[in-house]
Amino acid sequence: MRFHCYTLGCKVNQYETQAMERLLVALGNAPAPENEADALIVNTCTVTAVADRKNRTLIHRLRREHPDAVLGVCGCYAQVSTDDVAAMGVDVVSGSGGRDEFVQLLLQACRERGTAPVVAVDAALKRRDFERLPAGGLRERTRAMLKVQDGCNNFCTYCIIPYARGPVRSLPLAEAVAQARALAEAGYREIVVTGIEIASWGWDLRDGSSFADLAEALCNAVPETRVRLGSLEPRVVDEAFCRRLAACPNLCPQFHLSLQSGSDTVLKRMHRKYDSARFFESVTLLRKFFPGCAVTTDLIVGFPGETEEEFAASVAFAEQCGFAAMHIFPYSRRAGTPADAMDGQIPKAVKAERAARAGQIAARLRETFDRALVGTVQEVLFEQREGEYFTGHAPSGVKVCVREETAQNELRSVRIDAVLPDGVLGTPL
Repeated sequence: MRFHCYTLGCKVNQYETQAMERLLVALGNAPAPENEADALIVNTCTVTAVADRKNRTLIHRLRREHPDAVLGVCGCYAQVSTDDVAAMGVDVVSGSGGRDEFVQLLLQACRERGTAPVVAVDAALKRRDFERLPAGGLRERTRAMLKVQDGCNNFCTYCIIPYARGPVRSLPLAEAVAQARALAEAGYREIVVTGIEIASWGWDLRDGSSFADLAEALCNAVPETRVRLGSLEPRVVDEAFCRRLAACPNLCPQFHLSLQSGSDTVLKRMHRKYDSARFFESVTLLRKFFPGCAVTTDLIVGFPGETEEEFAASVAFAEQCGFAAMHIFPYSRRAGTPADAMDGQIPKAVKAERAARAGQIAARLRETFDRALVGTVQEVLFEQREGEYFTGHAPSGVKVCVREETAQNELRSVRIDAVLPDGVLGTPL
């Protein structure tokens, strides 16, 4: 069977798509361009209404343009909107787990063309075991994602993901270390530690392990490989966490702390488990122990009931934190979440206007951070050619462009000369 995969959404989805590709290849199948594929696979996201729309658009297009191909859809959107997906003419519908079963059902559908559609979606909230999947992709890459955790127990009022992914499950430390070593031996120069809520790693293991234990162990296991952490819950960042990880020279000094709002009253309505003071404490500690580090974040604007004063407080706090990058999201209603039933839903036009204002602040903060890199020397892991430039990323996560031809997966020292709209320009030394 020849197959082609599409991934929408987060790094966890990217990791799981790569795992499915490896599972299929191990069974004798081969990747192919879309128009040559016997099976088309869509790994969906459902974090926002925009994500849902992208899922539907892609699925409808694939079904329309490739009526003879087997179409398999999995992921978070398929998990929470199973009937909607099945109604689009999909041959195999799976959810956010059971990748081995999904692969087998897809192969069976290819062997038995014309049979009835198959729906195999479990109850996510009943999951208790971490699903083991192979790490690393088929194609030549510089970075590998290592999924160490799945699920979320936070149940923020705006978020559908706990219902789509289920409770926290962790990959045991020894297995995570073994996978990291295997990736380093395979030639990857950077490992991105990912999961749905990685700061909760270890909660279900009940052996006293913390995420700091895992991060430290991974860094020590692959000392010649860069280790980059995925999104962190701010409360995990305390002085002990920073002190331990500051002793790991291969840890990338980029920390993504999910803020969501800088207004304490909005944070309370969101059911976030920190206030702005605790968040700022985390930012301050990171800058103390990792001077010059990049602290990045997510910000939701237009949450139900958000007043102009709360919005102003939120963006003022973001400026106070001086983020290196911000992802701005207008609040998206998700059926089945508490926020969907809240009074004070903000009109779409107001949300768009606030997102635009927040975006201007984010752009200014990003330029300030990037400009501070001019004149410094950064170790850049090069990845690909983009137009006139060869591009890669500094340890801080900033995109670095050079005009000189450079080998993929090569680490080079680069002097930063200027700021570009989407990164910085440098000269290899």
